[in-house]
Amino acid sequence: MKILIEGEGYHIKILRNIFDDPKFYTQNGEIGVITSVGYYHSHIKNELVYMLPKVYMRDNNKTIFDISKDELIDIEQNETFKHKAEYNWIRQMSIYFYNSLTEFRRRNPKSNIVQSSLSYNLNSNIGTKEYSYLDLVLAFVNFHKKNKRYILYRHVDYISKQAKKPNWNKTIRKSIPLLTNDNKPFYTIYRNKKKVVNNEEELLVYFFSILNNFNEEHNLYINIDKSYELIKGNKFKSLQKTGLSKLKKIKHRYFNDTLKRMYHLCELYFSQTDTASLAKKKEDFLCVNNYNLVFEDMIDKLFSDKLIKKETNDGVSLKKLKYNDDGKIIDHIYEHNSLLDTTNIFYIGDSKYYKSDSSAGKVSKYKQFTYAKNVIQYNIDLLNDKKEYNGNIRYRDDLTEGYDITPNFFIYGYIDDKTDFENDRIEQKGEIVKSFHFKNRLFDRDTLFVHQYKINFLYILKNYSQFNNVKVEKFRTKTKKLFRDKFINYFNDSSACNYVFYSSEINTNVRILVDTNFKLLNGKCFSLKDNRLIVAVNTNDVDFDRFREKKLNNFTKFSFT
Repeated sequence: MKILIEGEGYHIKILRNIFDDPKFYTQNGEIGVITSVGYYHSHIKNELVYMLPKVYMRDNNKTIFDISKDELIDIEQNETFKHKAEYNWIRQMSIYFYNSLTEFRRRNPKSNIVQSSLSYNLNSNIGTKEYSYLDLVLAFVNFHKKNKRYILYRHVDYISKQAKKPNWNKTIRKSIPLLTNDNKPFYTIYRNKKKVVNNEEELLVYFFSILNNFNEEHNLYINIDKSYELIKGNKFKSLQKTGLSKLKKIKHRYFNDTLKRMYHLCELYFSQTDTASLAKKKEDFLCVNNYNLVFEDMIDKLFSDKLIKKETNDGVSLKKLKYNDDGKIIDHIYEHNSLLDTTNIFYIGDSKYYKSDSSAGKVSKYKQFTYAKNVIQYNIDLLNDKKEYNGNIRYRDDLTEGYDITPNFFIYGYIDDKTDFENDRIEQKGEIVKSFHFKNRLFDRDTLFVHQYKINFLYILKNYSQFNNVKVEKFRTKTKKLFRDKFINYFNDSSACNYVFYSSEINTNVRILVDTNFKLLNGKCFSLKDNRLIVAVNTNDVDFDRFREKKLNNFTKFSFT
């Protein structure tokens, strides 16, 4: 197994020795830069190659494995990793990574069509009804894991039939027993006159020989049943050439579903390794040229809700805002509780695909604010068309003409603990990004805040292809509450947000106050569904603070809950 990193440079001689085709990198002098992310297998060299995303690199030019990218190339030759079971997570990561690519292909069946110069292209020479080499490795491993008890049962059943009228003198003299926990001998081979033909043995020998070959080549640490004499070395190479014809001769023997599936796996394997086949491929691969789109789809599967198909009179919907024609997912949208009351608001996120230590640049915040403003405008257009997304979404307040706070967030993938695939490790990252037209108007459509978070990339890598709907919903519920709580804590801390909040029951006097001081209160107040008026006073707005002391003396301090 060889591991390369997207965006990193390697000497061109190394890359030419690894790849049969230069389509996975661009050359600049003596250096080739990996441009693809994915999996590659050369049938000629019989070698697995992974091109991992740049999130596996740190800013100090070290990989997350605490070794350099050059040391990572031949990781199986590195004594730190070679033949040590405690480093199985590397092989586990490789499998999850491959599964994520196949899941992306499943969720995006048209992803191999180039739509524009900026569009993504999921390249594959694997047909929809074909198995890649790695597909076969995983299929054999999973089949063995799920059916090893059944296979053992069939073997014991065969042995028990052999045990009828055994010749104990010959058995004891010529067989070596196994010892039980209480040191009693247990014979697995019996000598008797009556022989029972095991029609299953030939297929089982083929299956375990193939599995053993995978095990030896890729250090899978699988314990293979010793009951059968495995075909190894040159004999196995010969079997690869003749396996299909041998299988055809025994096909009629199998009617059991499990054995038929085993037969089919062996058939698929030999069809790929039969050197007599003129259609044999030199290589198979599955790669993505713009992996940021795969990362976006991973985040989107975890975060985004199913969008209602509600269009404005101009034909605009949230789905059309979310998915561009070039395949770019501009944001992650989900509906959740408003920060102020029992109505709902859209939370809008943008996934950031960088190295583990990197943060978004200045341009990113402008893109995010554009996304948020588009969602706000979509809801206002529905309001102007006398429509609504649903009965619980409220962006603009009729009394004050103020706008509810729209929560925004950036989400980064990072790897801290390279062995942790089970915990999301969501943490806040960096400072809160702000944007406003009038710095003292919180309830203005141009006043926006973006919180930044990082999430364990290995967690989403594993769960992208393994999460069921129950687990997804559990994650969403927990994370939605976390993000809302972080926003609430921020606005309850006046030293952080620079606002102090006051509230009062809405009565005739309050309505008159809003109408007669509309210009002064514009963008600074918002009415809630429970008949309260909230006023946000910026701590640096001295003039408005004086107005508050005179006009809002009946208002009380308000805290977000």
